[in-house]
Amino acid sequence: MLEAIILASSVLGYFISISLIITPFYKNKANNYLSVSLFILTSLSILGWNDPEEGLLEFLHSIMWEFLVAVTLFSYFLLQIEHVYLKKSWYKWLYFPFISTLIIETFLHLDFNFNLYDSSFEEEGFIVQTFYSIEDSLSFLYNVVLVFWARILIQKTNNVSKEKKRWLLRLNLFILSIIAIWLLSNLEDELFDSTYTENLLWVMLSFLSWWILYYGVFKLQIISQKDELHQHLISHKLKKAPKKINETKVSKILSQLYVLMEEEELYKNPLLSRLDLATKLEVSEGHLSQIINQEINKTIIQFINEYRIDTAKNLLLDTTFNKYSVEAIGLESGFKSKSVFYSTFKNALGMSPGTYRKMQESS
Repeated sequence: MLEAIILASSVLGYFISISLIITPFYKNKANNYLSVSLFILTSLSILGWNDPEEGLLEFLHSIMWEFLVAVTLFSYFLLQIEHVYLKKSWYKWLYFPFISTLIIETFLHLDFNFNLYDSSFEEEGFIVQTFYSIEDSLSFLYNVVLVFWARILIQKTNNVSKEKKRWLLRLNLFILSIIAIWLLSNLEDELFDSTYTENLLWVMLSFLSWWILYYGVFKLQIISQKDELHQHLISHKLKKAPKKINETKVSKILSQLYVLMEEEELYKNPLLSRLDLATKLEVSEGHLSQIINQEINKTIIQFINEYRIDTAKNLLLDTTFNKYSVEAIGLESGFKSKSVFYSTFKNALGMSPGTYRKMQESS
């Protein structure tokens, strides 16, 4: 069963790695680094599980890819938070541990694996084994330092939204969990000569593919699109036709409520509540509900959702926003989740947002 899980997750890992590079919806510089990281981790899972002892696979297994994945993951987080470290001259030196160990490993294993020349070193000798031990320890510490460093930078940044920061911190925590299991597996191997924790490590690495697919890619991409869409709307100040209000037929409170919705766009807050509106209008919740029900025969949530649906319809109809996903448009319109957006939109129009967009495109 474990072998089947690792095999299925490895196939998914490679599939995601390729998709991140070639699919327009996901393609960006940050995801390129994520793609490389996932490709390396997937390969490490396969090589570690099979533990090849000869030939090209054994040579690939001997290379300390852990040094490289530490840098690519660190770069991914820096790009997501748009950190200035990416422009620093010392940044490229982060690749030095991988390049230097790659040269040494290649020099040794062209002798040990392929017998192309005599390096005068013995694979089981003291010098080589000491090098391997130092290499393993440093690779572990390097990953710990860079991942923790990235976590601190994510926590301190003000360049991203709260939602995006939350996704990045979750992904970072998952990677830290893998590093902790990596340490435990090494300790178990040294102290007890068993591999129970190592098997857990392969499972966690396999599960990482699914985690990245949903949280690190799909959900994060939607959040990123929502932020980009929001900034576009702010910069271009997309004008909407205001609702026609006959002030002789509505109370002063309802008129003020219309102004709040039109000018401050309170409906775009997914956590907007009846209490929030009542506080803004300086009335009780019950009185506000009564006014809306008596004068326009609606509940407060129906009133708010009408604005959200109208906003979503405008964005779905505007070809400028065709590159943004339906989910991102729903979030920008004020809905707190994809499911709420879909169900509310379908109840109001009798069709899903995706179908609505396609119908307008075809017409």
